[in-house]
Amino acid sequence: MKVLVTGAAGSIGRTLVRGLPALGHELRGLDLVDGPELPLGWITGDCLDPAVAAEAVAGVDAVVHLAGNPNEASLPESLESHVHSTGRLLEAMVAAGVDRMAYASSNHAVGHTPSGKPLTIDVRPRPDTYYGVAKAAAEALLSLYADRREISSVAMRIGSFRERPTSVRELSTWLSPDDAVRMADAAIRTTEAGFHVLYGISANTRGWWDLRPGRALGYDPLDDAEAYADTVTPSPGDDAENAYVGGPHVSQLQLPAAF
Repeated sequence: MKVLVTGAAGSIGRTLVRGLPALGHELRGLDLVDGPELPLGWITGDCLDPAVAAEAVAGVDAVVHLAGNPNEASLPESLESHVHSTGRLLEAMVAAGVDRMAYASSNHAVGHTPSGKPLTIDVRPRPDTYYGVAKAAAEALLSLYADRREISSVAMRIGSFRERPTSVRELSTWLSPDDAVRMADAAIRTTEAGFHVLYGISANTRGWWDLRPGRALGYDPLDDAEAYADTVTPSPGDDAENAYVGGPHVSQLQLPAAF
């Protein structure tokens, strides 16, 4: 497939740029900074710019949308970074006839949900930050475009993307680099129409989240954080950090002023 990867210079973006070609995809990258030469080129620019968005989606079969500020910010900044950018790309996709998006959502869209029992995709949005609010809102936008504009999408609620887990919480929430590639590949290859959600974690023995929806879409994670359990040192704050899906974003982070 011909695939646009936005945010291609970020941590997950770089991983996909390395891994997706081996699975038969031709890539175009888009980011605010320069990147490597790719078969479909690299665009340096902001996907909030209509001209950039139009150029980026031209001629591709699918979009993997990773672009956005990965940190907490004010509400207007968060909405612009995650919702407005997604809307701009969706409109460009409608104009270009591109009908598939894999979206980097986040566990923080449901971060205020207590952990400890399997978290299904049917739980209500319970964001833990303005970042989480923006991710939940972007998911709603994807649902609208699936229903009204027939752009099928998969919201990938990503857990803790690391080379290896570094905390007790991450033994439950870890997403390995190889599984991130498998996840994005499944999300753009699925033939299921409409809007779908999957939890973007590896096949962790201690995982809190229901992996069945992802497997139904073709995402079959193979890695397990338990392989690194002996290297993770417990911390006095583990119980508080593990109490909610969003971890320390629930218990420690102070919201900035909304406006």
